Amino acid sequence: MISFPHAKVNLGLSIVSKRPGGFHNLETIFYPLPVRDILEIVPAEKFRFVLTGLAVLGNTNDNLVLRAYHLLKKNYPRITDPEIHLHKTIPMGAGMGGGSSDAAGTLLLMNRIFDLQISERDLETYALELGSDCPFFTQTMPCFASGRGEILEPVPLELSGYSFLLIHPDIHIETGWAFSKIKPAESNGDLKKNILEPVHNWKKTIHNDFEKPVFEVYPILQKIKDQLYKTGALYASMTGSGSTIFGIFDKSTLPEIYIENASQTRIR
Repeated sequence: MISFPHAKVNLGLSIVSKRPGGFHNLETIFYPLPVRDILEIVPAEKFRFVLTGLAVLGNTNDNLVLRAYHLLKKNYPRITDPEIHLHKTIPMGAGMGGGSSDAAGTLLLMNRIFDLQISERDLETYALELGSDCPFFTQTMPCFASGRGEILEPVPLELSGYSFLLIHPDIHIETGWAFSKIKPAESNGDLKKNILEPVHNWKKTIHNDFEKPVFEVYPILQKIKDQLYKTGALYASMTGSGSTIFGIFDKSTLPEIYIENASQTRIR
């Protein structure tokens, strides 16, 4: 059985307080994008995990797909050995949620393949054990997220009438480091209201708290954002803790931009 875990961008991202245990409370809009990995899980005689596509840094045993598998296997020992093949097209350290989406996709596929009959609520609970934004990827609608990112409220946001240009430079941003540079500030509570304004208004009202500290260390990211605005973006921002910078354009306008050592994804 095959699924196609999707990426996301953050439309606005505010860190509003620090929680006991080191986590943070945040507010953001998660918006799904049709940039996808490929995940296949089939029953097999012997467990096997195959990873292809873009490079994934770190120990393979720490991959969120394997962590999701072992989490369910621990609670549902009747699960037989599968073969899992993950083909990566969503880059790591890009702020696009690829690893979290793969983990959620694994939970969803395992639930179907082995007829575990896990409820949506319980799937979200399992997903939260794997990552703060994992619960979002158990569904596909835009959401206002609060708490650690697990408290989700659907928002009536439709951007299919626009084009997206995502630029991912060869820079990996470590999420823990990025959070360490943030000074939490109380939310003004306007994100849910501002996101329903016309896109061209967002430049003045919707911001990502990670941009300031990350841009100071990686000024090329600020240059990319500026270039997107110069070429006609209605709104441009870094997603998550970076390093992907995206621009939203009128449907008929999607410029050619050259950025050295950076990959680009165009969504019309």
